[in-house]
Amino acid sequence: MKFWDDPAFNYARAITARHSKSFYISAGFLPKEKRWATYGLYGFCRYADNLIDNPRGRSPYDILEEIESLAREIEIAYRTGESEHPIVRVLITVAKRYGIPMQYPLELLAGVRMDLENKRYETFDDLYLFCYRVAAVVGLMMTHVMGYTDVRAFTYAEKLGVAMQLTNILRDIKEDALMGRIYIPQAEIRRFRCHESDIARGYMTNRFRELMKFQADRAKTYYLEADYGIPMLTNNCQFAIRSASRIYRGILAEIESRNFNPFLGRVHVSQRRKIGILFSEIIRGKLLPSSGRWLEIPETSFGK
Repeated sequence: MKFWDDPAFNYARAITARHSKSFYISAGFLPKEKRWATYGLYGFCRYADNLIDNPRGRSPYDILEEIESLAREIEIAYRTGESEHPIVRVLITVAKRYGIPMQYPLELLAGVRMDLENKRYETFDDLYLFCYRVAAVVGLMMTHVMGYTDVRAFTYAEKLGVAMQLTNILRDIKEDALMGRIYIPQAEIRRFRCHESDIARGYMTNRFRELMKFQADRAKTYYLEADYGIPMLTNNCQFAIRSASRIYRGILAEIESRNFNPFLGRVHVSQRRKIGILFSEIIRGKLLPSSGRWLEIPETSFGK
């Protein structure tokens, strides 16, 4: 019996198909075992995110209890090797098979907890911890599944996860502000002499444009650094990570094309464009297999 014959994996696959069509399509081109492992990991991560994104009328206290209960179930599953909770069952199956440390899913839940409790971040170091927990650890778990030829791949997976989360933050500034959340570090808002009230009412100023450009440039730096880790992944999986990186960079490019104004409507990359990126990366992987060669990376001004 294959591990993906468990009905819980069909549940995880359904979550993936519902919440990320492009990711679901790209995973379909992975080797079968890694494809189902990817569905399992994404299903768990999306389930955890939905505790906040879809509160179902539950109070913050109820959601916090739900997060804590899920964390305890994960700890027990790692100790016993099994779980009757369907989403934890797929997680522990994949974790055992690919050697994923327990700290990663627990860090993800800690990030979900941060999003419940924190509405502001004072410094970029504070925000970085949040980005690490809700996004970078997903990349770290996926690196175990994809396979790697150099342990330094984990460093670059972290950078890519942070870059993607920074992109999400810039894309969703308007929606987040309406929910009372502002993720841009408070110290940097003050540094550029901007005001939260302008963000809340969607008032675009030259100062805020410069602040947005600074944030976008930071994200670009992380993407560029993360590129060095992709050749360290197993050849037949690199296309999926390159595709994800290109799609998210496309979001940044769209923001820039609007002169960094996030109040003109939600930016997105069309499904057609996503599919085009995916297939171009699949073809690239077949025609130009990576050498996995190590490249030196210059120091940057952002310090992480």
